[in-house]
Amino acid sequence: MDLYSVVCVSDRVTSQKWFEVFFGRPADELIGEEHLWQVGENAWVVIDDRQVRADRVGGTMITLGVTDLDDILARLVAHGIEHGPVDTYGNGVRHVEVLDPDGNSLSLAQAPHQ
Repeated sequence: MDLYSVVCVSDRVTSQKWFEVFFGRPADELIGEEHLWQVGENAWVVIDDRQVRADRVGGTMITLGVTDLDDILARLVAHGIEHGPVDTYGNGVRHVEVLDPDGNSLSLAQAPHQ
């Protein structure tokens, strides 16, 4: 099974630049006007600014599991991208929310080291 999580955005060019910083690389694939970043073996995050998606802009919520949360946050801050506070849950998971220019929520979660 493959997973394509579509993030509806208002301006593809602005969002493309933001997502390149967020993921630390350009899109892995382009399909028409959609930019896709591979985030797992069969999982992709897609940005889409087509007018047919306009009512959904800003409504996305995605959580990505990461192993290098501090490095990612340092990269984001170095590029002027702010994030919410880093919370640590009772099970040791560290979690932070990052909002894209349209208010879409891309959270990062890091499990405690084993």
